Amino acid sequence: MKITIGLTKPKSPPSPSTAKPDRISLLKKLLTLCDELEYDMDRIRERDPAARNNLEVALLYSGFHAVTAHRLSHYLHNKGYRLTARALSQFVKMLTGIEIHPGATIGKGLFIDHGSGVVIGETAEIGDDCTLYQGVTLGGTGKDLGKRHPTLGDHVMVGAGAKVLGPIKVGNHAKIAAGAVVLKEIPENSTAVGIPAKVVRRDGAAVEDLDQINIPDPIAKELAELREAIAALKEK
Repeated sequence: MKITIGLTKPKSPPSPSTAKPDRISLLKKLLTLCDELEYDMDRIRERDPAARNNLEVALLYSGFHAVTAHRLSHYLHNKGYRLTARALSQFVKMLTGIEIHPGATIGKGLFIDHGSGVVIGETAEIGDDCTLYQGVTLGGTGKDLGKRHPTLGDHVMVGAGAKVLGPIKVGNHAKIAAGAVVLKEIPENSTAVGIPAKVVRRDGAAVEDLDQINIPDPIAKELAELREAIAALKEK
């Protein structure tokens, strides 16, 4: 009977390409974050006439603080530190009044103006250079599983108090009026108004990018058409 004595195989040293991946990825993330923060501040100054310089934005804008903290919590969330990421997002919520789930995907240049009461759900996706006003909700309907929050394209404006609910898409350069409740997809270069929101396409009439007031009213338009129809019937 042959007896062999097993020896523990020495562990090979980690290759330079795999050594300390967390530190390397974290350093890269911090460098990327610096570029994103500068871009965010520049876009806020472009869209808010009250913002005079980047220092003022960095120190005093709660929307900027919330988005900056989200970039870190989103990184932690993707790395598997779910509890830490959620704790950070809830702490920032107490400070700013803005709740962004760490799982939400946010592009560069997001401007949350004032921001109090803004809620962005876990599976929400926001494109580049979007603007959200106070009281905006990007939420679910309570019946969807998996992807259950909205997807906003690039250069989307969502007015104060508007609610965008469910796994729907809002196209690039779309505008959602203040107080609207959006339950269906919104095509590109269009405006959604009302409860539930109806789409009014821009037909040559200029609508300013950040104008929440001077937008077409589909209900008033339908009432005007109804009055004209009644008047025609009376004449007959």
